[in-house]
Amino acid sequence: MSSAARQATPLEELLLRGEDARLEVVDGVLCGMETTGEHAGAQAGVLTAVRGSYHRGSGGEGRGGGWWIYVEPTIQLTIREVYRPDLAGWKRDGVPERPVGFPIRHVPDWVCEVLSPGNAQHDLQVKRRAYHAAKVGYYWIVDPAREEVTILRWSLDGYVIVEVEAVEGVLRALPFEQAEIRLGGLFGRD
Repeated sequence: MSSAARQATPLEELLLRGEDARLEVVDGVLCGMETTGEHAGAQAGVLTAVRGSYHRGSGGEGRGGGWWIYVEPTIQLTIREVYRPDLAGWKRDGVPERPVGFPIRHVPDWVCEVLSPGNAQHDLQVKRRAYHAAKVGYYWIVDPAREEVTILRWSLDGYVIVEVEAVEGVLRALPFEQAEIRLGGLFGRD
């Protein structure tokens, strides 16, 4: 009598494919990631502004510092939710050692997702609920098509919109209020 081979779970499949695979487990389903030129430009712009002010030492008076800022880390929230946010950050006072491993199992304090046409609904609905359930303190949604950034802050009842800035604005948003992000540059306008 032959026994059927057990099929790998989406999490097991992701782990088998390794760190270089551009995959996520969203609501229990293995999904590919999509990147456009607009997406990559916005991601690089946010990274440059935030990392320049905050990704250093332990911080201190007059300096941001005190954050680990990563590009597309693989973060496991649950066995059904393993994401590669465009950017993620951990406060060094809560996570003193650099988050490591595949996947990383420390919940970030901040996540930034840049919307792509094929994955926008995951970012706006499924991931938003999962990030809230995991108590990610700040969730930024960058929308290149609408040329705006939405800043969400965690609250017990759900994320609260703190700020929405469009292409003409300058963003100084929590938790990185010392960083100045010129949205025109973020969206390729200057």
